[in-house]
Amino acid sequence: MSWLGAGIGAGFGFMFGGPFGGPIGAALGAWIGSSFGSSLQQRLGKAASALSRDGAQTIFIVTLFSMLAKMAKADGLVSKAEVEFIEGFIRNNLRLGTEERKHAIRIFENAKTDKYSIYDYAKQYRQLVRDQAMREMVYRLLFAVAYADGELHSAEKEILKRITVDLGLHESLFAAMQNEFLHGGRSTAANLEQHYAVLGCTPETSDKELKLAYRRKAAEYHPDKIASKGLPEEFMRHADDQMKSITVAYEAIVEARKQQAKVVS
Repeated sequence: MSWLGAGIGAGFGFMFGGPFGGPIGAALGAWIGSSFGSSLQQRLGKAASALSRDGAQTIFIVTLFSMLAKMAKADGLVSKAEVEFIEGFIRNNLRLGTEERKHAIRIFENAKTDKYSIYDYAKQYRQLVRDQAMREMVYRLLFAVAYADGELHSAEKEILKRITVDLGLHESLFAAMQNEFLHGGRSTAANLEQHYAVLGCTPETSDKELKLAYRRKAAEYHPDKIASKGLPEEFMRHADDQMKSITVAYEAIVEARKQQAKVVS
């Protein structure tokens, strides 16, 4: 089932005026109302639902495309070029079908004019989704779009640096992602600290604990595990990219430690 079908089928009634209101609830309500009419919105408003896998998919999609709209408006205006970048990202990178693409764009357009900031969305997503892997995935996708034109503009850079806190991520993740997108993750002494940040470790972490941290992270991004957390199948390629980043970080640290050991000996 696509995220679109899952979102409607989940009956996410608690998002409408309930304890999970806020920017994500408002964005979901605007999407349902503008796309499917008030009758469905009213029926959903009377329903109750837990944060199931289907519901998690809906939250992920609504949050992501609302935040992408805010990112595109970072310089005060959504340009034609930025819209084309977003549409290309949806079509070529996410490979959404025609119907899913139409609704993703509707969510994007609705969020362009709502009263909330990108940080409001990030803070609520952190509250609703405790799983760090899913929050890291939203951050990775924001980075991907910001770099869609081959450079990181000052307003985009400011957002990506600041929003790590609102998403509950380590602030050094910005530098790690920047190294990956700009330089393909190549390892240098200067970015070794960033590799540690990817694994949630420090230079003081023992070899044994480092390997355990790597295995834990790798398990989080296993295709079956990430799908069970609510990541729609169209987004799985980006989960694979995150897995590659984790592997690169671990291998870089192991190699650096081997070189250090040779120098000491």
